[in-house]
Amino acid sequence: MVATQGNPPLQHRSQDRAWHLQTSAWFIVPVFLILHTTGSDSFSPTSVTSTYPTMLEPLFQHVTEQQNQFIQRLREWVAVESDSSSPAKWGEIDKLLNMTADRLRELGASVELADVGTQQLPCGETIPLPPVLLAEFARDPKKATLCIYGHVDVQPARMEDGWVTDPYNLTEINGNLYGRGATDNKGPVLAWLHAVESYQATEKEIPMNLKFIIEGSEEVGSLGLLDLTKKRNDSFFADVDYIVISDNVWATRTPALTYGTRGSCYFLVEVDGPKQDLHSGVYGGSIHEPMFDLITLLGSLSDHTGKILIPGISDNVAPLTGDERNTYEHISFDLEEMKRSVGVKHFLQDTKEEVLMARWRYPSLSMHGIEGAFSEPGSKTVIPRRVIGKFSIRLVHNMDPPEVERQVQEHLKLVFDRLRSPNRLKVTATVSAKPWLGDVKDPQYTAGKKAVKSVFGVDPELIREGSTIPIAQDFQEVTGKSVMMLPIGAHDDGEHSQNEKISRYNFIEGTKLFAAYIYELSQLN
Repeated sequence: MVATQGNPPLQHRSQDRAWHLQTSAWFIVPVFLILHTTGSDSFSPTSVTSTYPTMLEPLFQHVTEQQNQFIQRLREWVAVESDSSSPAKWGEIDKLLNMTADRLRELGASVELADVGTQQLPCGETIPLPPVLLAEFARDPKKATLCIYGHVDVQPARMEDGWVTDPYNLTEINGNLYGRGATDNKGPVLAWLHAVESYQATEKEIPMNLKFIIEGSEEVGSLGLLDLTKKRNDSFFADVDYIVISDNVWATRTPALTYGTRGSCYFLVEVDGPKQDLHSGVYGGSIHEPMFDLITLLGSLSDHTGKILIPGISDNVAPLTGDERNTYEHISFDLEEMKRSVGVKHFLQDTKEEVLMARWRYPSLSMHGIEGAFSEPGSKTVIPRRVIGKFSIRLVHNMDPPEVERQVQEHLKLVFDRLRSPNRLKVTATVSAKPWLGDVKDPQYTAGKKAVKSVFGVDPELIREGSTIPIAQDFQEVTGKSVMMLPIGAHDDGEHSQNEKISRYNFIEGTKLFAAYIYELSQLN
């Protein structure tokens, strides 16, 4: 990961922009000197001017003055290893959800940790799922209600994966805060709590009714959350007018509002052959090897240009309009910088517009691995008896997961039948998540634009997100409420990756953005 967000993109810079180096990370200075001296800001700090309502000035001042305390609180949250991929660590998720509940109660909210059921482990043991936190502040019937969604679970992280700092010890270097969950999603959740605190600390009335819904299993599919949403649609969500999600990042160095995400279908392709692994010298050339069958199957899914070859897969993709294409032209996406950041010589597409559309508004297919094959160092001349290929398809608006699953099943069966192999094929879909598309004409986007302008001094880019956040579509479908995504993470934060970070600048200015957004949204009602 090449991180270049140490310098803020716009006017506001935190008061202390010198090296903030924790003693525990002194040995990594040369590495980060290299990482943080590349790239350039998209905006000159002196070329933009922030203008915000007078009533927000004391709130912003409070956030600036309290930034070190806010960062310390983030450090405490990052230290909790709330890895939802491992049921053994679900106790840590419970711990952090209780810490969050305690903080919300201190701010005056009523809090419920809602039970969402149980899960049976492979060993047969049944354990409770992490609860979902539901919180609400005192309601004023004259005010509109905003519901804020977030999650406090994280992806796995280990030093041996390539982290330069301890992933569970928030480490500040050159204005960047490194740690698992810093940007996804502990930092943004805390920023919302700090925004509420800024109203209370400055004795400003919060101009909207606020509710929070915070979960602990987003990284593994939001277990139980959809059912809970349906159950509470006539109670918790009944008076909600708007739902905002801050669980993604900007596409460039420019602040953004997100109006769409891709869905996802994840597949396991299993080819089962001989009753045991075989010696390649004895049996090679005389049997149908499961690995050959699997490679043929996987190779039939897409071509070298990235085009998906499954018949009918793209039939329902909406045609590109001129107006939509214009939105891509105005996004300040630097193709050359992205090549350097990713470490590739070129992309499958030639222009920034084509690259953005490939990432956001067209489906894509990615290979993720092969289970059962020999992948350790050294040589092993074995024919594996059973192999499982893993791939996923990112879906876009108008694509239906069950239909995609049917098309994949039929295609792979047809290819396998042509092989006339005696091996056995099994195709399983393990994840099925719908894409989401918001309405940029909704009042939330008007308020979001004003808030970004007031804090950062520029108009936000309207972007889509190539990844999947299933709860956005679930909220929109089940509740019928307005949904918007308001990110504060930078494009190079490395969510899910090694050396995940959020910059001090984005964390603190993002807190101001949330406070401004609450105000601006209230003014539209």
